[in-house]
Amino acid sequence: MKKHNFSAGPCILPQSVLKQAAEAVLNFNNDNLSLIEISHRSKPFVAVMEKARSLVLELLNLQNKGYTALFLQGGASMEFLMVPYNLLPSNGKATYLDTGTWSSKAIKEAKLLGNTEVIASSKDDGFKSIPKQYTIPEDATYFHCTSNNTIYGTQMKSFPKTNKITVCDMSSDIFSRELDFSQFDLIYAGAQKNMGPAGTTLVVVKESILGKTARQIPSMLDYQIHSAKDSMFNTPAVFPVYVSMLTLQWLKDLGGIKAIEKVNEAKAALLYNEIDSNALFEGYASKEDRSLMNVTFTLKDNSLQEKFDAAWKAAGINGLNGHRSIGGYRASMYNALPLESVQVLVTVMRNFNK
Repeated sequence: MKKHNFSAGPCILPQSVLKQAAEAVLNFNNDNLSLIEISHRSKPFVAVMEKARSLVLELLNLQNKGYTALFLQGGASMEFLMVPYNLLPSNGKATYLDTGTWSSKAIKEAKLLGNTEVIASSKDDGFKSIPKQYTIPEDATYFHCTSNNTIYGTQMKSFPKTNKITVCDMSSDIFSRELDFSQFDLIYAGAQKNMGPAGTTLVVVKESILGKTARQIPSMLDYQIHSAKDSMFNTPAVFPVYVSMLTLQWLKDLGGIKAIEKVNEAKAALLYNEIDSNALFEGYASKEDRSLMNVTFTLKDNSLQEKFDAAWKAAGINGLNGHRSIGGYRASMYNALPLESVQVLVTVMRNFNK
């Protein structure tokens, strides 16, 4: 039976990408060597890294605009620390929008390095919404936000206009919708939510904002060092970078972000319509802030949970359980998830209601 993978991350990847990646593990570039046993300094892999970095800037429409794309390690969790290390002077102020677990973790790390202010939070409503009324202080060095919140199923639909350095954690919705990406000075994203397997982290940064904190930054945490070495300061995560490159090429071949956004909107509309019309279910996030990537919902009657779980598992659905912190259900619908899989879930929900 075909599996319909709604896992929140590591997530579903295109079948064509998985096939190419599997072949490369056995025989890369027809050299009778595995991708994961060749030197990362070899011409074949250097070409992979260069293509991956180039595709990032092309898809985000950031070529020739002063940005560099880096593939680093440590996950988005490392970026929680790297961002203030590289951007926050000792006399500066970091400002954060608190919209969920991951932004809260980023705030915790920033506080280790300097003055950090939470300018708005939706914690009091269980992170069901995105704060709307807030002001970025004039004395802020940078503003940090999380575009999509996987646990609670919320997504920022707009971003504040500011002359301050703007940083965005896009781990779970990067490459999924059209935005003016030049409004951000730094974007970071763990690969395993919408781009590739766990093990590499994408950072897209405007180089002009770096080197201004007067801090002594450990080499592995210094964006300028990684940029100067073209993401090769240390041995990169060869396989995750390669798979990310394949996924980015797959997206380009589909028609880029504009094309995939239409598919993502169709998937989200199909599932949210079922949640809103089905008497047994209700959505978790506020309607105006609902995520296109992570749909969170609950059963109105928890006594039905065992029967519903059996129904969706029998249909070949995987990864539908909600995060342990809020329970319920979470359907993660990243770029590679086909509309067909969403239709299978909707059919299960309709039949369960009957």
